[in-house]
Amino acid sequence: MGAAQVRHHGSHYPIDDTVFGLTEDQQQLRRTIFDFAQKELAPKAAQIDKDNYFPEMRDFWLKMGTMGLLGITASPEYGGSGMSYLDHVLVSEEISRVSAAIALSYGAHSNLCVNQININGTAEQKEKYLPKLCSGEHIGALAMSEPGSGSDVVSMKLKAEKKGDYYILNGNKFWITNGPDADVLVVYAKTDMTTAKPQHGVSAFLIEKTFDGFSTGQKLDKLGIRGSNTGELIFEDCKVPAKNMLGKENGGIYVLFSGLDLERLVLASQPVGLMQAACDVAFEYVHLRKQFNTRIGEFQLMQGKIADMYTTLSACRSYLYCVSRACDQGHVNRKDCAGVILYCAEKATQVCLEAIQCLGKVYVFQPPLLLLP
Repeated sequence: MGAAQVRHHGSHYPIDDTVFGLTEDQQQLRRTIFDFAQKELAPKAAQIDKDNYFPEMRDFWLKMGTMGLLGITASPEYGGSGMSYLDHVLVSEEISRVSAAIALSYGAHSNLCVNQININGTAEQKEKYLPKLCSGEHIGALAMSEPGSGSDVVSMKLKAEKKGDYYILNGNKFWITNGPDADVLVVYAKTDMTTAKPQHGVSAFLIEKTFDGFSTGQKLDKLGIRGSNTGELIFEDCKVPAKNMLGKENGGIYVLFSGLDLERLVLASQPVGLMQAACDVAFEYVHLRKQFNTRIGEFQLMQGKIADMYTTLSACRSYLYCVSRACDQGHVNRKDCAGVILYCAEKATQVCLEAIQCLGKVYVFQPPLLLLP
């Protein structure tokens, strides 16, 4: 292997998982996912971001399915792995360390879709949908947002009207992660437009991409997290069997909130993975780059940045794992599930900005270690 190739791949700053209280099995899980992500995803990550497209996504999904990652928290009875939310967080963190885009697609599939069905689905629904979602034969998504309803989710306009043994859906969804690719989607719609409390008129449905009246619209060209396909869903007299309702009629808000806290928890692993990646690159670079015949990592200013980055990352990781363990014990605290993603996301921005300062002149579209003299 040539010197340029060695520099391109670089090294990875070690994580002391004993400090974070991980079991030997969990430490082995991290090592396994690290090796998998570095081999199967890292060589492609930059091109995925550049092209906003992952042509091998289906094949990659099948590999993840074979490893038991797509249904990591789902019941083994339906093809899942029956593992913990902390395990889920560890997997997502290591994928994020390589590609934030594919990690987001993974989270939308494994948590927003699969975990919701596992928690709220009937035995018939689980038997029908979970096996292929867990194996990677199908890609999953969740559709909540619309052009006029993001955080104000209960103001949604997608309408579901009951007609015999079917519901007829009309309207659209927007900003849907995995929307352009998904085979199965958890979709929220209004089944009662007249209720005084709009949250009481929402229902959840399981939608297949082959349903009559369902189509996908524009794929969005995003500023970041490119390659995780995000787009519009269109429902034009879309005919959905009544048995595909997830939960009770007008009870969709309970389905939504049963998963929302756990979604925030799992997605908080992504900024932690990004921080780790920033430290991987910056820590190596400052110990190789020389100015004034001295490695810049020996200058006090740079040492201060490195210390702050490492401490911030460790604090975020500790908070994330602590909340994960609480959820695994059945204590799902809404404040902390929201707090951990807020804190980790804000700190990831700070750590990545510090990494840019460490890299200095190499703030260009090339691997930084290739630019060393």
